[in-house]
Amino acid sequence: MAVKYYTHDEDFRLENGGVIKGLTIAYNTFGVRRSNRNQVIWVCHALTANSDVADWWPCTVEKGKFLDPGKYFTVCANIIGSDYGTTGPLSLNPETGEPYYDTFPFITIRDIVRAHILLAKALGITHVRAMLGSSIGGFQAMEWAIMEPDFMDKLILIATSAKSQPWTIALNESQRMAIEVDPTYESRDPEGGKGGMRVARSIGLLSYRGSSAYNATQQENENPYKLTGFRAGTYQRYQGEKLARRFNAFSYYRLSQAFDSHNVGRFRGGIEKALGQIRAKTRIVGITSDIILPVSEQIYLYRHIPQSEIFLINSEFGHDGFLVEHEKLNDLLKPFIDAKE
Repeated sequence: MAVKYYTHDEDFRLENGGVIKGLTIAYNTFGVRRSNRNQVIWVCHALTANSDVADWWPCTVEKGKFLDPGKYFTVCANIIGSDYGTTGPLSLNPETGEPYYDTFPFITIRDIVRAHILLAKALGITHVRAMLGSSIGGFQAMEWAIMEPDFMDKLILIATSAKSQPWTIALNESQRMAIEVDPTYESRDPEGGKGGMRVARSIGLLSYRGSSAYNATQQENENPYKLTGFRAGTYQRYQGEKLARRFNAFSYYRLSQAFDSHNVGRFRGGIEKALGQIRAKTRIVGITSDIILPVSEQIYLYRHIPQSEIFLINSEFGHDGFLVEHEKLNDLLKPFIDAKE
C-alpha cells in the first residue's frame, strides 16, 4: 500500500519545550473506509517499524486475521523521530535548510500520540473500534486511551508496560553509549553513527530475544567441535548490519530516549490513577519469555485498568514473540475485535 502524508500547518510544540515547524506524518491505511465508525482500527507501531503494518507484522493484514482488510479499515502512522517519512533527524530543519541530525529535539511518547491525534482529526476519524500496540506501540496506545478515553471501544496492549523501568532504561543507555563512541556520529552525515548503531542493535537484540530464543535457534548442531565462527556471533553482526541498511543512528538515538520517557503517571497523580482513567474494554497480552517487558508488567496493567483481562502466550522468542507468534496472537485478538458490543 502506498504511503500517504499529512502536514500540520502550525508549530507543533513538544512536551519538553521544543518546537517542530511543518510537522509531516507518514501513514498507511488498509481496507475500505465506510461510514460505520466501528469499522476503524488504529495500530501503533514499535521502535524501528514503519506505518506499513503488512510489511513488519506478518499474517495480520489478511483475510481471516484480526486486521482483515475486507472487514476493517486499519490506520497506522509513522512516529515522530523515525526514518520512514514522518519528521525526524534526517528531515530538513526549516530554520537552517539542513537536516537536523543530532539537533533534532527531544521527544516523548506523549508527543508522538499528540501528533497522531492531529492526524486522526485531519482524517475525520473521531472514534475507532479498537486501538492496539506492542512494546513502544503499547506505550502509545495506553497514552491515547488516557488522553482520549472515549476515542476507542477496545484497547489491546501487547508486551508493554505503564512505565519504562530502570532495566530498560539501562539497556537503552548502553545502546546510546555505543553510538556515542562512533566518531562519525558527529559528522552530520546520513551515514553517521551507523557503526555504533550496529553494536547498539546487537545489544538490544539480546534483550528482545533472550537466552531461550538464542539457545533454540543458534545452536551449532552441525559441528559440535567448532572453536570459532559461531552462528550466534554471525547472527549478531547480521542483525546490526540489517538495521544499518534501513535506519539511521540519529533516529535510533532519539527514539530510545522517547522509550525511556514513558510514564503514564507523570503529572497525572501517579500510574494507578492514570490507568484508572481508561474506559475502553482492554485485552492485555504478555509473552512468558519476555525479559525486557516481562509478564509482571502486564499483570500490573491488568490489576489497575478497570475493564481488563490478561492472556499469556508461551513462546521461546522473548519480546519479539509478538512478531513471531502470529497464529497464537490471532487466536487471542480476532474474537475480541470481532465481538459485538
